Amino acid sequence: MSWDVIVVGAGGVGSAVLSALARRGASVLGIDRFNPPHDRGSTHGDTRVIRLAYFEHPHYVPLLRAAYEGWERLEAATGQSLYVERGVVEAGPDDGVVVPGVMASAALHGLEVEKLSAAEARARFPSLIVPDSMSAVVEQRAGFLWVERCVEAALGEARAAGAQLEPDTEVLAIGRDGSGWCVKTSRGDRRAARIVVAPGAWAQGLLGELGLRFEVRRKSLFWLDAPDDGEAPVFLFETPGGVYYGFPPVGGAGLKVAEHSGGHVLKDPLLVDRRVDLGEQDRVLAFAREYLSVGARPVNRHATCLYTMTPDEHFIVDRHPDQLGLVLIAGLSGHGFKFATVLGEIAADLTLNGQTAHPIEFLSVRRPGLR
Repeated sequence: MSWDVIVVGAGGVGSAVLSALARRGASVLGIDRFNPPHDRGSTHGDTRVIRLAYFEHPHYVPLLRAAYEGWERLEAATGQSLYVERGVVEAGPDDGVVVPGVMASAALHGLEVEKLSAAEARARFPSLIVPDSMSAVVEQRAGFLWVERCVEAALGEARAAGAQLEPDTEVLAIGRDGSGWCVKTSRGDRRAARIVVAPGAWAQGLLGELGLRFEVRRKSLFWLDAPDDGEAPVFLFETPGGVYYGFPPVGGAGLKVAEHSGGHVLKDPLLVDRRVDLGEQDRVLAFAREYLSVGARPVNRHATCLYTMTPDEHFIVDRHPDQLGLVLIAGLSGHGFKFATVLGEIAADLTLNGQTAHPIEFLSVRRPGLR
């Protein structure tokens, strides 16, 4: 059997690509090394932040507007609750990266954010301890996505529209097959006219022939034993010791806290030490002690996930520079899940139409510094 499109990887982005292609009438097969949603890559751990005033680069904001619409559409189509609006508070020095970046994105795109002094932030958000050396920005139309639930919803929608999924299947090689493509897998060869590669942490092995550089980092997530007051926001702090973020204690799991900076570099995404790193735990608890009013509460849960970093920490979203019919979405660099719905639509555009109206030029595979 041959398909119109094969999607390699069915995690956060791959599931959205499958849904977008199937809804447009393409016959599509998704292949994943594990059984999504799973905890072996980057798309797990209950929650992911979603926000509009993007400090990483203002060019992401138009994509985020479309992503919000995509999550709303997926909620309506599946009847699932995927997004929770709790607001986001981002704190840091006025001469740092986060606060100036948020304000620049907000000014350029006319977004509603509010800048607070440290004292004002402490008064409004008693769960957070913002030191006098920092200020804070508040974005109310922000919050978090239920990550596994999002993947399940996208895959369910894809299947309902006719997509097929082969989980627990290793991709061994991708190559041309006449005018189309052949994907060699642990279950045999699969053929399609076109292909989308959304490989997550397996990007280096599958896309190495392009000369692209990816670095995979092991990250740790910690849940602290703390109750939910029903009002605490999602938060991110740019501190002298690194960037930390977290979520209110929703769903009975506790207060989730993690370090966005740092991480252990991995040579093989299959060889991940998933035990608690006491140094990482100590840093998270030290952050909680200094910046969260609950302090360093006992850890009641731990998980690891993977960041797949490009050299400039921006995504690659493009057609293959030399191979017709091959679309790449890779190197989401630890901040990509919130974009999954729009990345699915972009991949479908590029695969079926050869172009997209979404502004992705800054994410080109041809930009300087990737090799």
